[in-house]
Amino acid sequence: MSRTEKLVEVYRTVSEPEAQVIRSLLESFGIPCILRSNAAPSVHVFVFDGMGGVKIMVPEHIAGEARKLIEDRGEAGLPIGDGEPENDMPESED
Repeated sequence: MSRTEKLVEVYRTVSEPEAQVIRSLLESFGIPCILRSNAAPSVHVFVFDGMGGVKIMVPEHIAGEARKLIEDRGEAGLPIGDGEPENDMPESED
C-alpha cells in the first residue's frame, strides 16, 4: 500500500472483533487494509451517537473488490454483521 494512495471506507462497524474478522477476510484475498477509529480500542463497547466505531479502509483502486468480498461473505451466512451492535443480554425475570 503506497503512502500517497487515497484510502476509502468500505465498511463500518461498532464492533472491534467484527472489524478484525473483516480485516482478516480482506487480507486473506491480498487486499491491504487498515482500521481507523476516533475512540481508544478499550472504549469501543461504549458507543454513543456515532462516536467510536471502526472504519475499514482500503486503497481506492480496489475498494469495489473489497466491498464485493464483504457482501459475498455476508450472503454466505458467515460472521459478518450489519454493523449494528447485538444485544445478547438475557431478559431479566423480575
